[in-house]
Amino acid sequence: MIGVFKLLKKSKIKLKNKNSQFSHESWFSCYNNTMKNKEFNDQNDIVYGVHAVTEALQANTGNKLYIQDDLRGKNVDKIKSLATEKKVSISWTPKKTLSDMTNGAVHQGFVLRVSEFAYAELDTILEKAAQEENPLILILDGLNDPHNFGSILRTADATNVTGVIIPKHRAVGVTPVVAKTSTGAVEHVPIARVTNLSQTLDKLKEQGFWVFGTDMNGTPSHKWNTAGKLALIIGNEGKGISPNIKKQVDEMITIPMNGHVQSLNASVAAAVLMYEVFRHKVD
Repeated sequence: MIGVFKLLKKSKIKLKNKNSQFSHESWFSCYNNTMKNKEFNDQNDIVYGVHAVTEALQANTGNKLYIQDDLRGKNVDKIKSLATEKKVSISWTPKKTLSDMTNGAVHQGFVLRVSEFAYAELDTILEKAAQEENPLILILDGLNDPHNFGSILRTADATNVTGVIIPKHRAVGVTPVVAKTSTGAVEHVPIARVTNLSQTLDKLKEQGFWVFGTDMNGTPSHKWNTAGKLALIIGNEGKGISPNIKKQVDEMITIPMNGHVQSLNASVAAAVLMYEVFRHKVD
């Protein structure tokens, strides 16, 4: 009962005082509306868009699928069939409702309610790295933009990055926007969240990793020795790498530029360096 009153309070429904008349019908109406609003406004347990929904269904993380009620075509047939195969219930839903659920994002007619994202353990990523000849682990130091995070994951999947490490605090986690921007890569790249990045870097160094950062003054990326175990830090969009983390970097890498712009977007810089490592692997 207490939980219900908390929900009503959060929904800004005013309960009359004990001397006022408040019928059972009115109370249940308020409760039902509150639960409906909670379902459609909780943004942290949904993914949307064709690719993100498909990947989440294939990964068995889907709980309920919402499809735009007037949508037709092969994508509908494909995703409906996949949901049926995975025993995920389907709700045919008006476009406006889907837009409300995604805060007006481009959902392409598909929204999937999913289980809470399962972050990987750091040790799991290290075990995976131990099986690779030239592992690359990305460390995102205070990245805030979910679009940047999603784009980085997309490139990380394309270039066989071993795993991604992010801090638990003052940084973006895996959200519906991240999942959508990654076009499903979030289901394939292990992501660990850690409390202390500095201690994590110490652990990586104990495991034989060389730690690299990005800076305006450093070794040009085309001269970067990418052999061995690599940990690459990508800093915050505005502030770059934190001063305390920068002290633990073994070598700074710079991306040569010859135009008027002095820096690159975090996801673009990350992509250039991920492909520099990947290029040497496939040569």
